[in-house]
Amino acid sequence: MNEKGKNSKINFGGTALMPKEEQLETAVKHRKISIGIPCDKKQNEKRVALTPESVNLLVENGNEVIVQKGAGVGANYSDKDYSENGASITDSPARVFSADVVIKVAPFSEQETDYLKGNQVVMSYLNVLQLSEETLGKLIRKKVTAIAFEKIRDANGAMLVVESMSEISGVTSILIASEYLSNHHGGKGVMLGGITGVTPTEVVIIGANTAGEYAARAALGLGSLVKIFDDSLLRLKNFQNLVGQRLQTSVFHPQVLKKALKSADVLIGAIELEDLKPWYYVTEDMVRGMKKGAVIIDLSIDRGGCIETTECRALNDPAYEKHGVIHFSAWNLPSRVARTASIALSNIFTPLLQNMADAGGITNLMKINPHLRTGAYLFNGILTNETLGQKFGIISKDLDLLITAF
Repeated sequence: MNEKGKNSKINFGGTALMPKEEQLETAVKHRKISIGIPCDKKQNEKRVALTPESVNLLVENGNEVIVQKGAGVGANYSDKDYSENGASITDSPARVFSADVVIKVAPFSEQETDYLKGNQVVMSYLNVLQLSEETLGKLIRKKVTAIAFEKIRDANGAMLVVESMSEISGVTSILIASEYLSNHHGGKGVMLGGITGVTPTEVVIIGANTAGEYAARAALGLGSLVKIFDDSLLRLKNFQNLVGQRLQTSVFHPQVLKKALKSADVLIGAIELEDLKPWYYVTEDMVRGMKKGAVIIDLSIDRGGCIETTECRALNDPAYEKHGVIHFSAWNLPSRVARTASIALSNIFTPLLQNMADAGGITNLMKINPHLRTGAYLFNGILTNETLGQKFGIISKDLDLLITAF
């Protein structure tokens, strides 16, 4: 055998039949995505989902951010702030809504869905109670993947946006109550808190959760007497350990709650309700028994409310009087402190959007991040939210099963 044949034999025996390590794909999945930030001109929404600083981070990582003129004005961010941080500014809604990902705070309106090009990712609050069948139908026909802010969870199961906005709502609710107790808003002229020689105001909070905790901290800081009600002894115990011993706790009992409300100056409803399942912990009869000029703020109003006399109101007309009690029930309360709320939202969505780009798209990200799936109510135009299915009579699909087919 010639030399060439020998070499061939040696090569064949030495490599071809030997086991080799599997060659795995190591290419980075990152790809540039375009992100559209529309201007929320309706529903008195002043928050913006991404701040200029967040835009800068996304652009520096190779993504394109398109901002509609005036999108950040409500939070005191100018178009120049965004352009100097790498965003493209446009006055064309069609251009903004044609991005790969369209992210806004207020729920999508029927008109806004017309601008979508289709097969995109849309992210916003859902607000099941206000969503129309026409809007949902158009989103389905556009075959979008839709993510609801209020449904996104983290690895520990906590609702990221809800928790963040609840902190803001809790503190803000006490500041608003203070305003409406004063003469400036036609209140009875009572200072929320207490000073030497004057009996402190009483604040009743129903719901030992994040919003209730931050409302209690704010009220206690002003010197009010705080009473907290919840249906879980464990939550009440944890709440008291977090906030301190200067408050009264009680499980829900109609007679005990009714008695507490008779002397209350402020009632904060902070119950976390499931969509379309309002549960009135405070009845209209209990409200009738409250002091004239007392203030009610229902932080659960976007999910139906936990107080029978509250109505879902717009932020420009949030207050009304019923049975001599002032009611304040705007669904987007954090929008009153839009800049703080916008920064909080940006802290959540900036890494999420970058992870989406790094993963190569929303489908790949949801495959490796099951917690994000909880926020999806549409996947490629297929309804995956059971609550919406029940509301509109549409069969919903299991997202965990759908995701395996893509």
